[in-house]
Amino acid sequence: MTRRAITIGAGQAAIAFAAKLRDLDPQIEILLIGEEASLPYQRPPLSKKYMTGEMEADRLLLRPAEWFDEHRVVCRTGVKVCGLHPEAREIEIDGERLGFDKLLIATGSTPRTLPAEIGGDLQGVFTLRDLADADAIAGALARAGDAVIIGGGYIGLEAAAVFARRGLRVTVVEMADRILKRVASAETADTVRAMHQGEGVTILEDTALSRLEGENGRVTKAVLADGTEIPAGLVLVGIGVIPNDSLARQTGIKCGNGIEVDAATRTSNPDIHAAGDVASFDFHGNRIRLESVGNAIEQAEHAARVIAGSDAPYPPVPWFWSDQYDMKLQIAGLNIGYDRTVVRPGAHPGGRSIWYFKGDGFLAVDAINDSKAYMFGKKILELGRTVTPEQAADAEFDLKTLIKGN
Repeated sequence: MTRRAITIGAGQAAIAFAAKLRDLDPQIEILLIGEEASLPYQRPPLSKKYMTGEMEADRLLLRPAEWFDEHRVVCRTGVKVCGLHPEAREIEIDGERLGFDKLLIATGSTPRTLPAEIGGDLQGVFTLRDLADADAIAGALARAGDAVIIGGGYIGLEAAAVFARRGLRVTVVEMADRILKRVASAETADTVRAMHQGEGVTILEDTALSRLEGENGRVTKAVLADGTEIPAGLVLVGIGVIPNDSLARQTGIKCGNGIEVDAATRTSNPDIHAAGDVASFDFHGNRIRLESVGNAIEQAEHAARVIAGSDAPYPPVPWFWSDQYDMKLQIAGLNIGYDRTVVRPGAHPGGRSIWYFKGDGFLAVDAINDSKAYMFGKKILELGRTVTPEQAADAEFDLKTLIKGN
């Protein structure tokens, strides 16, 4: 009998899984189920070119409609999976049960919101995760002279760049003592902060929000813990995400910070895999989730290989990027546990890279307008090589020598 693989979720991971599995297994039935009405689309441009109007909605699509027919992949959109029955190997949608041989959970994550009691439910207060969010924010930009962004992470800072270029007065409120505290070094944060301030954005660090206030149900200002009031016609909340693991939890699949998977992307049920933002896995002794396009693609493709018969473990080399104004920040590796950074000048004006080390062990690199540093850093990690702090800091040292012969 023909086997069937179902994916709960129809985003970047689902498409990568379907494409790879079809290449590896011409016979297996593949079904993607997504809650959104749209065919699978790219999310990173939502906070960048889509919101500025540089990219139309149809260009967001990961695959055109005809691709699904050509590759015999069924994509059911606007459908919510309301039940998962691992013992029977079935999912439930609107009272209908569908059987599977293998299942991939790729349900992603949901942005954290502010509580209603401090104004989180006022009109004009947004999070940014999907196409509907981006459309709603774009519609609000025209009438919002002042924008307040809660949270100084990448999503908030990318939105700040878009809002500032659209002519809004922008204030970023960050509770930690600096922006990008959780994900980047002070050197990277200093560069990003200076860039935003040069564009007229106000960055408030070590600053807590008390509440949002409004008139007639619409937000008008943010009140800080010290009583300062900031006008706000639009508020974007960027304070992290929560993995969408409720289906797995309800059925007893092991979850911690997301759905726990092994090196083969299998959950505690060997017929059920997970990939993308919702999945947590071991990375050098730390159980982590990677909220990135790169991980969603590579982990989902690995799940397809395992389902097709591979026994190889998933070998993650994390990579990320962030576009803000004319700055392109590219990141390779993960800086967990770093105790030292060195800065390497770039080959072009305004270019530089920050290299992270734990002792003498190389962990990651942040490349700011320096694609060569990113490329070499990523390749060094992929090959299992190393670079010393002294080599990384020396602009005259040729990084190419570390990857020669491959």
